[in-house]
Amino acid sequence: MGTSLVKFGRDTVRDVKVVARGWRWGRRAQVPRSAEPYVVPKEKAVFPTKWARTPAAMAVRDVLQKGPLNAVLNFEINPVVSGLDSLRKLDGPALIVANHSSHLDTPLLLLSLPDAMRRKTAMAAAADYFFDTWWRAAGSAIVFNTFPIERRGGKLSATPGDLLKDGWNVVVFPEGTRSPDGWVQRFRMGAAYLAVEHDVPVIPVGIKGSFAAMPRGRGWPVPGRPTVAVRYGDPLRPAEGESARDFAPRIAAAVTALLDEESTTWYEARRRAATGASPSQSGPTEAARWRRVWESTRPVQAANTRRKAWK
Repeated sequence: MGTSLVKFGRDTVRDVKVVARGWRWGRRAQVPRSAEPYVVPKEKAVFPTKWARTPAAMAVRDVLQKGPLNAVLNFEINPVVSGLDSLRKLDGPALIVANHSSHLDTPLLLLSLPDAMRRKTAMAAAADYFFDTWWRAAGSAIVFNTFPIERRGGKLSATPGDLLKDGWNVVVFPEGTRSPDGWVQRFRMGAAYLAVEHDVPVIPVGIKGSFAAMPRGRGWPVPGRPTVAVRYGDPLRPAEGESARDFAPRIAAAVTALLDEESTTWYEARRRAATGASPSQSGPTEAARWRRVWESTRPVQAANTRRKAWK
């Protein structure tokens, strides 16, 4: 009798499962997914950012950047900026291209620029990260003057080319995303293409120490007010007839030379750059990830303790 009841219970449970699998729950289609016709997915609405470049928004952003943002940044880290004299060689809008390893890179770049240039600078930001919710999109647009770009291809809400034509400087991180271990990743050709297409100069920037100060995964800088160095280089211009594919390596080499200069001296870095012997900033290729992270979190020397170019 007990065995029969157990068998009856098992059979009942099995039958219920079979019925549940075949039952049309809710609005589930009766046609198998493999037999359904292909439907082109709808394009996601792109968050508009043109309003963030109106005079009123620019005035609000100027107060936010020079007030609370600047105060918090300087309280948490020790930014050391050099090479700003290179910006005097500009006579119009430019692309600002830098390596990217931390969320600190954006405020560091903006707040290190001269005020007049900072007010006319827009930031390219990943649409799938900064523009996935309205509050994050609105916040980044008003504070950092961001506009969305699709990292995996797609349309722009306000193209960098349109901004350059309107006299805006555009910041681009050609790696596409933050470095996972602090070392420089492969540069994509977007910045080189924009420079060639719109005939604008590129300002290379080397940022060193931002990963150690606030690595990927942290929401706030580490304690101890670590030093972060931002070094600007001379403008690069594509030569007549030079393609984006040929110009892109020159941009990457300029950023590499600036990072090398930050680690050594101006003279040593210049000698290596002149012979094409600048050390790679992509890190030890054969090392384990923990070793790469450990190497990239070495503290940056403060300016007053840095070695002199001439002894």
